Amino acid sequence: MVNNSAGAAISDTITVEVAYALPERQALLTISVAADTCVEQIIRQSGILQQFPQINLSEQKVGVWSRTVKLSDTVKDGDRIEIYRPLIADPKDLRRRRAEKAKEEGRANKVTGGQV
Repeated sequence: MVNNSAGAAISDTITVEVAYALPERQALLTISVAADTCVEQIIRQSGILQQFPQINLSEQKVGVWSRTVKLSDTVKDGDRIEIYRPLIADPKDLRRRRAEKAKEEGRANKVTGGQV
């Protein structure tokens, strides 16, 4: 413990959550770590990599409260680290396919793409 200028005690540890979800299974783990611990170290210390061996930190993105971060970043007390699954399909490509299908079915204007 360290004291700040007002004399109040400041803890050297923080409590954070590590989250990962698959369609059929989710995990939300709470862990206490040193305040200067980086995201990657927190993930490894949490034990989530043992529960989900398919997680590949060199390929998958991670974030804190839905904002992507680097594995070397540090977090604040109460933050939630999220490990994101790879996208199954490109959202832009899916939208393009739906628009083409609507044009073919006559639900959209073939030139502008707007409603008929």
